[in-house]
Amino acid sequence: MSINEDSLPIKRRTLLKAVGFTTAAGALLRPFNALGLMRSPVTTNALRPPGAVSEKLFPSKCIRCGRCVEVCPYKCIKPLDIHQGIFAGTPVIHVVDVPCYLCMKCVEVCPTGTLIPIAQEETKMGLAVIDKHACKSWNEELALCRTCYNVCPFKDKAIKLDALRPVVMEKYCTGCGLCVHGCPVTQKNGKKAINVEPIYAFGTSRGMTENE
Repeated sequence: MSINEDSLPIKRRTLLKAVGFTTAAGALLRPFNALGLMRSPVTTNALRPPGAVSEKLFPSKCIRCGRCVEVCPYKCIKPLDIHQGIFAGTPVIHVVDVPCYLCMKCVEVCPTGTLIPIAQEETKMGLAVIDKHACKSWNEELALCRTCYNVCPFKDKAIKLDALRPVVMEKYCTGCGLCVHGCPVTQKNGKKAINVEPIYAFGTSRGMTENE
């Protein structure tokens, strides 16, 4: 039986139209979902700049002005290309290539509050996670590699040594990726022996589970 919208109360008519719009929008966006164009590009070692809002808000809040890209003296911030769907033009740091040196210039120029001003030590781009099977210090008795410890900007706080083996302290890790960039071990899958997981970007300690 068809519904005559004109005979319905205004609130009911508004609700029906909203439902209809949502259904239509979902149908239109379904192909983009299938192509992965609405899946966040933030993943292992691919992170947002310091002070970034939650990934749920980022693509709608960022106006793609490129100021963070231009101001970065280390050229670590790159805009995503058009193949990234709704995330095209938003900034990402690939820490394997160039890590974040926490100069904090990007948060100073962001005009929309997508990057919120934050102190270096309070930055939470992600969390460094050591792969003990790949890490030489954890996997080989005589290995004395301490590169991640040596390059950490908060040495003895974010990364400590336990019998000469590196241990990440979650509370103090900023996720800057300096340890990843410096790690001499590259696995077959392209990951290092220490990698940064963007667990804070999604507001969950399980990291990418919201986008799987």
